Amino acid sequence: MKYLLITAIGALVVYLAYRTYRYLNLADSLDKKIENGATILDVRTAGEYATGHIDGSINISLGEIRERYTELDPSKTYITTCSHGLRSVKAVNLLKERGFKNVYNGGAWSDLEKIVKK
Repeated sequence: MKYLLITAIGALVVYLAYRTYRYLNLADSLDKKIENGATILDVRTAGEYATGHIDGSINISLGEIRERYTELDPSKTYITTCSHGLRSVKAVNLLKERGFKNVYNGGAWSDLEKIVKK
């Protein structure tokens, strides 16, 4: 029982450190891209998007992006976002494979929203 508790506390500390690191790193670079007109691309499902999203963001789910990427302008800057940051990484890779040069992972939408509102 003691080892389980120590492991759980250790995992919580690592998780909190990771979230803090991600938030600080996102704030350093993405805020300028947003100020310069980057478009936020939310790759969550339509249902997830309906429960809350960043105002002005575009919603194309990761499952649809392979077909719908043609709706996007490859010359523009996009910041992808999702619930935790994993799908947004995949979306960045997919778009870069299709010739998009200015695509960045914005991580979790709730973290990115804090940057947008500043």
